[in-house]
Amino acid sequence: MSASLLTPERRVVLSRRSMWLAYATAGYNLLEGLVAIAAGAAASSTALIGFGLDSFVEVSSAAVLIWQFRSRVPEDRERLALRLIGASFFALAAWVTFDAVRSLLAGGDADASPVGIGLAIASLLVMPLLVRAKRRTGRELGSATVMADSTQTMLCTCLSAVLLVGLVLNAVWGWSWADPIAALVIAGVAVKEGVEAWRGEHCDDCAPLPAVDAATGQGSGCTDGCCTDRKA
Repeated sequence: MSASLLTPERRVVLSRRSMWLAYATAGYNLLEGLVAIAAGAAASSTALIGFGLDSFVEVSSAAVLIWQFRSRVPEDRERLALRLIGASFFALAAWVTFDAVRSLLAGGDADASPVGIGLAIASLLVMPLLVRAKRRTGRELGSATVMADSTQTMLCTCLSAVLLVGLVLNAVWGWSWADPIAALVIAGVAVKEGVEAWRGEHCDDCAPLPAVDAATGQGSGCTDGCCTDRKA
């Protein structure tokens, strides 16, 4: 169903679902961040500590979504919400880059962390479920903000995989450099996604609109549900 053809009742349901998905994301990431930082401090692992701080960035992205959908007219806050999410991407990229470079230069050896490995596995199970639910909701609702937030969650899923590989390689073979190298790649992707969110370009996966305006018989020039909310 096109975003423009949603009934008011269905739009309310999707908006509430978006907000509750954001609450679930914030709650899980808050717990994840606290556990990761505690485990990282115990094992002297910069990767785990960085992962914990990244979880708090994800909390900030979810908080932006909650702020938007608590409005009576969420679309009015779409542009600002996208820019705030874009800023959270930049913050994520900055921290991951700083932490990765520091890990490479310091060359410190972290202890093996079974708790960290278990946390990374748990995140790889939970996060994809949130990403799928957010993208399905975002497409039907035609919300660029929900789509941008789902990308933020996907990046955190990638970081969970990076963390798991790094912790396992460090625990088994002592390859402490594997995690920061992969993290730098994730940081580059985060910058790209941040630029797109800031510019309001998270529209590729939103619901398509009819090519012809029913009232005028003319093409709208916009083939995507997000475009109707974009401003120059």
